[in-house]
Amino acid sequence: MNSYILSISAVFIGSIIVYIFKNANQKNLKLLLAFSGAFLLASTIFNLLPEVFEDHTSAKKTGVWIMIGILLQKVLEYFSKGAEHGHIHIDKETKKIPKLLFISLGIHAVLEGFPIHQTEGVLVGIIIHKIPVAMILTTFLFKTEIKKSAILLFLTLFAFMTPLGTLIAAYFETAQDYYTEITALVIGIFLHVSTTILFESNEGHKFNITKLMVILIATTIAYLI
Repeated sequence: MNSYILSISAVFIGSIIVYIFKNANQKNLKLLLAFSGAFLLASTIFNLLPEVFEDHTSAKKTGVWIMIGILLQKVLEYFSKGAEHGHIHIDKETKKIPKLLFISLGIHAVLEGFPIHQTEGVLVGIIIHKIPVAMILTTFLFKTEIKKSAILLFLTLFAFMTPLGTLIAAYFETAQDYYTEITALVIGIFLHVSTTILFESNEGHKFNITKLMVILIATTIAYLI
């Protein structure tokens, strides 16, 4: 039950931060995003990868599913415009919730909820990842002409997508039968999102000691959890 509450709360925490601190420092937000990307990447490597490769006889098949996950995330980003890693391009004059954005983010969120059922160490990584994403998403939605009630509905539905994935993994037999394949798929998604965050957030490809320290701290914490 805690996993459901925490994954839902992450979205609202990010949105509330934006509501309270409307003019948040973008540099700090980018560092938070880098921290979340490093933490998600480390959690994936330390927790999920060893789990799916326990069966060495099907290692290549598992690798195929990871590649499918990477490609799937690439397709989802075509519709979400990169919202999963902090890049959103929405027409500021729009008055309607972008349906493709919601669908692509929903698919991403449902899938990321699957590993939480059996691998609790990943939960923290997902939560830390969702907070800055929710902040960026809320910031851009507030800049549009969309009604605040519609934005709240959007964020609420988005918040419940990850717990929905966890629920499916826990109670649907088909999902349990293909748990390794689905988890490998999610690993591919996480690898794509986290590495994109880390590499794209480096403006001008300049060496940034602060960002490097943030990444090292995130990796160390992920290892210790």
